[in-house]
Amino acid sequence: DDWLALKPQEPSPSQCCGSGCKPCIYDVYEKELAQWERAKAKQDKSLLKEKKQQSNNSELNPDTFTAFNISSVEQLTEDTYQYKFELPGNSSLRLSLGQHIVLRGMVNGLEVQRAYTPISPGNAEGYFEVLMKHGELLMLASGTGLTPMLPILQSITDDEEDETFVTLVGCFRTFDKIYLKPLLRDLARYWNIRIFYILSQETSLEKLPWSYQENTYTGRLNEDLMKTIINSCRRKPFVLICGSSAFNEDMSRYLKAAGIEENSCFVF
Repeated sequence: DDWLALKPQEPSPSQCCGSGCKPCIYDVYEKELAQWERAKAKQDKSLLKEKKQQSNNSELNPDTFTAFNISSVEQLTEDTYQYKFELPGNSSLRLSLGQHIVLRGMVNGLEVQRAYTPISPGNAEGYFEVLMKHGELLMLASGTGLTPMLPILQSITDDEEDETFVTLVGCFRTFDKIYLKPLLRDLARYWNIRIFYILSQETSLEKLPWSYQENTYTGRLNEDLMKTIINSCRRKPFVLICGSSAFNEDMSRYLKAAGIEENSCFVF
């Protein structure tokens, strides 16, 4: 059991940017899996430590990732940010015209990598800059109100260039009333999609499958829980609402109390 817990997890297709990166996240996985198999065969966990090491050299290496500090983040538009990364001393990336770099990080518990072309001059010393565009959607659905949300979700996940973060809150009476569980489970595997369930007639989470317990709440979606969910978003979201008339009215009132303006909401 100890060794299984240390085994690298195979990436899902949503974690790969599809740009032919070297190394690809699947290359990293294969390397770490081989390393885990060697350590397991020798029953020596110290052999796993090297996979945590990263290069700190200023020059990029196509075979490994290099750690850089973010020195500043500037918001340029509502959903576009300029990130400035530090380089040691007066070093530079030494990229050729048109070359891109791959940035890797943890998002919603998934290791994600994306390709970016730096916007800083090729001879910039001591730093490099990239532009990242991040939209944020909050979807509030009650029962069959989930239906119009699904095409929007799938259009986001089908587009490799779309980096919109989505939080879907599905409100149902009981766990058995949750529609399309397999589809929702697949969507939740994407790095930019997270799903919460609110079960109004369940009194305990203990009988639910463990994979649902972390992101499920019992009772009703109230003003306090709404504020908690909004505060967990990376930035103020645009909100989509679909449910009964009473549900839509309640959600609009809770959102207003949480500081979300009416022009940042759409009711189906």
